[in-house]
Amino acid sequence: MRNISFAMTTKQIENRTKTVTRRFGWWDVEPGKMLQAVEKGMGLKKGEKVRKLAEICVVYAIPQRLGDITQEDVVLEGFPEMTPDQFVEMFCTAHASRGITKNTVVNRIEFEYVD
Repeated sequence: MRNISFAMTTKQIENRTKTVTRRFGWWDVEPGKMLQAVEKGMGLKKGEKVRKLAEICVVYAIPQRLGDITQEDVVLEGFPEMTPDQFVEMFCTAHASRGITKNTVVNRIEFEYVD
């Protein structure tokens, strides 16, 4: 089973308040695909192991401009206290090294928990 990292949203996965994620790439993911949600998948220090958070199943995946996020999706991302503009700003800041803007097309992946 392929790992998918939720380093920035570990709490939301643990609380099961996140059912949508936005990714750069992951274009090959399709409905029915099982994934292992992990805290951190890359950059592990010597001796560190992947910490499994949950098994999830992809329900839906579609390319979407980051700036088109709705308030409903901000909640599904696990950030009910944020507006869409605040979410986009946080997302862009977190991925500043990639030059992400509100016009960047990302893969919106909806999933459900299976464990």
